[in-house]
Amino acid sequence: MRVTKFGTLYQLSFMPRFFPVNCYLVEENKELTLIDAALPFSTKGILRAANKLKKPITNIVLTHAHTDHVGALDALKAALPHVKISISERDARLLAGDNSLLEHEAGTSIPGGAPKNIKSKPDRLLKEGDRIGSLEVIFTPGHTPGSLSLLDLRNDYLIAGDALQTRGGIAVSGTLKPLFPFPALATWNKEAALESTKKLQSFSPRLLAVGHGKMIQQPEKALVKAVKASERNLR
Repeated sequence: MRVTKFGTLYQLSFMPRFFPVNCYLVEENKELTLIDAALPFSTKGILRAANKLKKPITNIVLTHAHTDHVGALDALKAALPHVKISISERDARLLAGDNSLLEHEAGTSIPGGAPKNIKSKPDRLLKEGDRIGSLEVIFTPGHTPGSLSLLDLRNDYLIAGDALQTRGGIAVSGTLKPLFPFPALATWNKEAALESTKKLQSFSPRLLAVGHGKMIQQPEKALVKAVKASERNLR
């Protein structure tokens, strides 16, 4: 596990050289919020990183319910029984193993794999504008129908889950990057992903943190590049 810190944000990256899977600890005054739960073997690394900060993890927020973002969820809940789990109402269905689409949603199914046998249930179903500590919820469907991002209002740091990737080059979810094609292959709706990225641009984040790849400081130019590439791809 590799730990990278910017201010109050800690990126925990598992298998960073080969198939980076990231989750994040957001440091508040007296507690920590964990964003995403990485892989099943990630539990010890996450708990070890939190122990070094000497603050309890009180919230786990899931950007979406793909297996590489919820893998350690049950083990973390067992170790931290009082932790509160939050996810969008839409992706709570996916977390429960249901990858079928609602009547108004495009496509035939949600790619990327619904998690199997997750026992933990969400304590809170999130919607646009909700707050968890310093974090504000931004609804960013595309990678999954219920994907969300989180903006730290103290410093404009944006944690975007798989709305974008930086591994293999900056890209909107759904834009295939040959050096790391997996987020694109697991994306439900490319058009919705593009619109969500444009929405994220409007917040003018000072740092971009994603599920796969390194964090980018002052990402404005990188976001413009990603949006243009996505628009070309969809023509």
